[in-house]
Amino acid sequence: MLFSSPVFLFLFMPLLLLVYWSVPRPLRNSVLLVASLVFYAWGERFFALVMLGSIFGNWLLGLALDALTDPGRRKLVVAAAVVLNIGLLAVFKYSEFLIANLNALLETVGIAPVTVVAPHLPLGISFFTFHALSYVIDVYRGVARAQRRPVDFALYIAFFPQLIAGPIIRYHDISDQLRRRPVTLELAASGIERFLAGFGKKMLLANPLGEVADRIFALPAAELSPGAAWLGLLCYTLQIYLDFSAYSDMAIGLARLFGFTFLENFNYPYLSQSLQEFWRRWHISLSNWLRDYLYIPLGGNRVAPWRVYVNLATVFLLCGLWHGANWTFVVWGLIHGLFLIFERLGLSTLLARMPRLLRHAYTLAVVSLAWVFFRATDLTHAIIYLKAMVGLGAGWSLDFLGDIDPLVVICLALGSLASAAVFSPLTADWRLRRNQNQGRVDPDIRTLQIGQDGVVMMTGRLIVLLTIGLLASSQVAAGTYNPFIYFRF
Repeated sequence: MLFSSPVFLFLFMPLLLLVYWSVPRPLRNSVLLVASLVFYAWGERFFALVMLGSIFGNWLLGLALDALTDPGRRKLVVAAAVVLNIGLLAVFKYSEFLIANLNALLETVGIAPVTVVAPHLPLGISFFTFHALSYVIDVYRGVARAQRRPVDFALYIAFFPQLIAGPIIRYHDISDQLRRRPVTLELAASGIERFLAGFGKKMLLANPLGEVADRIFALPAAELSPGAAWLGLLCYTLQIYLDFSAYSDMAIGLARLFGFTFLENFNYPYLSQSLQEFWRRWHISLSNWLRDYLYIPLGGNRVAPWRVYVNLATVFLLCGLWHGANWTFVVWGLIHGLFLIFERLGLSTLLARMPRLLRHAYTLAVVSLAWVFFRATDLTHAIIYLKAMVGLGAGWSLDFLGDIDPLVVICLALGSLASAAVFSPLTADWRLRRNQNQGRVDPDIRTLQIGQDGVVMMTGRLIVLLTIGLLASSQVAAGTYNPFIYFRF
């Protein structure tokens, strides 16, 4: 069940909102938990038990940490939590990858391959595993107290807006909201607006661009001309940002309908002028998680320069693996890690002397070319695609022009403008200021401040967003191309 599916839009959410607002406040977490388990089991069935097992195990480990005072025993408990959660990922997400690479190694020495049936990859396992690790580590560090209410803890892990596509919510950022959260008309209204903006971004921009990208990336090498390769990469570069950020917008909006406030997850990363800035703007919840629970424990910036470089390479190698069990993701992560190292070695100083346009072009070039590995099915496919981009493939051809119809042109234009924060007022939060007569947009915090006469502007924005929502709903009803690209993660 996806946010952009008819069952979710026209059955699940209306029923949930009706029940949630009808029951007494003390029962609302229970209602949300049951709904979240139904949401997950709708598509995964048996594997909902895997998630429940993870929830129960990590809840017990948190209680054990809260009860223990001996540092040695506490370290053993947190080590057990790391083994449990990473082991869960290893079994369900990486076993096929590990076995395939083991067999390749065995083949080189003439040993028969190992035959093991790889288990199904449960949706969202990367997200709920990182949520669980965040909780246990926060309790271990004393940043948060152990959650003694099993329903509240289970809701933190299984809350459906962030369950299968993020953002990654750290426990200490939401622990207070699990018990007390304000319910205001302003928050609910902003949630509806944010959901509509993300819904439209997904259905009206990301999906049409993704359809072109899928078609071009599926072309055999003999048919992949430079023009087609560049068009496919441009469409995918826009699709992945628009799709990922759309799901975050929808998750943030849905959470607000139930009183939860999630932190921002994307802040117009394609405006960045360096890889360091890109990772402050791209998938912010993942960046923060890796920083707080991996990079800093490894020593962060407090160690010798060579160790900092090793730490960066390690973090981004694991970042790549977190996204998927394939060498393409490893290479993608290492590309980002290496350029972050280059920037620390002096490239950032050189960039600072360049014009803004060149800094921006450098960042987009690195990010876009790295997306080839992220999208390719394997390393061979990625190399073939990169060769085609520089004219070493099928040769020059104008056949790709057949993929450029008016809809694609419109989506490319609007997607580019959306990536450049031109439409930021549609996703910014309203903040009324009695003594302020002029509006302004601060895209860094997505807050739109208006004067008392801003009701007209707010009404206009709502009309635009409702129109977007209706157009997006028509695409859902028509059964148009609507992929869920998180299935690999």
